Amino acid sequence: MPRTRLYRNGVLERENLAVSEISEVLDGPGVVVWLDLCTADGEGLEAIEEEFGLHALAIEDASQGRQRPKVDHYATHLFVNAYEVAFDETTTELVSHEVSMFVLPNALITVRKDREFDIAEVVSRWDNSPDLAKEGVGFLLYGVLDHIVDGHFTAVQDLDEKIDALEDELFDDSHDHIRDVQRKSFALRKNLLLLRRFVLPMREVVNGLMRRDLKVVTEPLMPYYQDVYDHVLRATEWTESLRDMVSTILETNLTIQGNRMNLIMKKVTSWAAIIAVPTAVTGFYGQNLPYPGFNHQSGFIVSSVLIAGGAALLYWIFRRKDWL
Repeated sequence: MPRTRLYRNGVLERENLAVSEISEVLDGPGVVVWLDLCTADGEGLEAIEEEFGLHALAIEDASQGRQRPKVDHYATHLFVNAYEVAFDETTTELVSHEVSMFVLPNALITVRKDREFDIAEVVSRWDNSPDLAKEGVGFLLYGVLDHIVDGHFTAVQDLDEKIDALEDELFDDSHDHIRDVQRKSFALRKNLLLLRRFVLPMREVVNGLMRRDLKVVTEPLMPYYQDVYDHVLRATEWTESLRDMVSTILETNLTIQGNRMNLIMKKVTSWAAIIAVPTAVTGFYGQNLPYPGFNHQSGFIVSSVLIAGGAALLYWIFRRKDWL
């Protein structure tokens, strides 16, 4: 069943009245109605389209879903689309839940695309601020937007903590950690790009609703909407800074790997130089012509001393230069 609430002069009067009854009470003095639909439960939008005189394009956007966060202006109402987001610790992915809203002069209609959108938290915010209920539809809309933007802020904070933890793993030399840092870096970058798609347009959404000619936000509500707008700006700036941090982590990880590769190549080259000493000596004494010590024990002793002495000298030089 669709969930409904009826406020009269800022006081909650009725709940769960039938959709067909709304038109009978909507024109009453001081009446504000909230109607909530969940399309995942099979609730259609055709009934409210005729009941409230909603525009067909707005109904189409609400039914299709996956719209960008926006505010559309129609002759009799506004259409607002937004996303609740949260960071899932289990899957380490960002999950989103879309909600569409029809804003009428004395009614707010919320259309959720799935049951996971926490509408109970929104209702709780309304109940915790009964003194603002007399401000009408702007009060109801504020509760929804405040809940959504707070979720954005929490998601950014969770991602920030993940990035801090990733920075601590950055200088671990084990091979498994190197691959793990790469995987987590790309996953965080993907989540931040997705979050940016939901957070960045909210500036235009909230700013557009605060226009005085729309008469949605009354003067007493203006500071509350300004607070939501400030939170949107902070979440946007935080998201942008985290994107830069993840890019820095990726670049630092590549630099560290390059330095490790240079160190490995330096050690390999040093050992190759040491191994070249006995190869050169034995190659010289392996030629088929007489030389000092040819067919004598002294030749073996001299060659052994050259091998051991040359290798030891190179080892000492490389160690002194910190190449080994």
